[in-house]
Amino acid sequence: MSLYVIGDLHLSFSTDKPMDVFSPVWHNHPEKLKASFSSRLTADDTVVLCGDLSWGMNLQECREDFAFIHSLPGKKILLKGNHDYWWSTASKINAFFSENGFTDFTLLHNNCIFYGDYALCGTRGWFYEEEKGTPHDKKLLDREVLRLARSLEAAVERKKIVFLHYPPITRTYRCDEILSLLQQHKVRYCFYGHLHAKSHAIAWNGWHNGTCFRLVSADFLNFTPLCVDQLLVD
Repeated sequence: MSLYVIGDLHLSFSTDKPMDVFSPVWHNHPEKLKASFSSRLTADDTVVLCGDLSWGMNLQECREDFAFIHSLPGKKILLKGNHDYWWSTASKINAFFSENGFTDFTLLHNNCIFYGDYALCGTRGWFYEEEKGTPHDKKLLDREVLRLARSLEAAVERKKIVFLHYPPITRTYRCDEILSLLQQHKVRYCFYGHLHAKSHAIAWNGWHNGTCFRLVSADFLNFTPLCVDQLLVD
């Protein structure tokens, strides 16, 4: 039983959103995902999906995308991304999953999930720069900070691993509100997505104030889930 993570699957089986218009590395990316999952994961493993899962605008449009994710081995923990327009209330999403037999899906949203000695915590996150951001951006960030705080508090005394969609730190940006929470709760590992193509160059992959950060967007990982267990050092 192992823990994996990957973000930004950007599936579009029912919508016209081919990802290879952005970069040729996305050509046939569902097939790449299926091959990598099948060769590495088993039904007993768990994988955290760090947002931007489907281009569908509502749950019905996402049905084929979720069916594809469901067909992959492992238990799936789902996190919201900025392009997950289908995301509604947790009760509606869970009801949809239940109706469609997606029994291996769990939401990471205003909660934490226990995994062995660890607590898996997380939220979407947000970008906000005081000089450039709007009041709306600040409102969204404040809400995400509260959600992450709730998630971390729910972990109580367990060791915490944090999963975000937006990076809390890059080579050109830092979100002090989220970084402060990570330091306060002694979070040793934080995984995030969102960055693609040329933005890979600004990703922060390494340690900062006691936390190890890793970019896990699908194209950065060559569509291969990263094994978290192999990184954990207490």
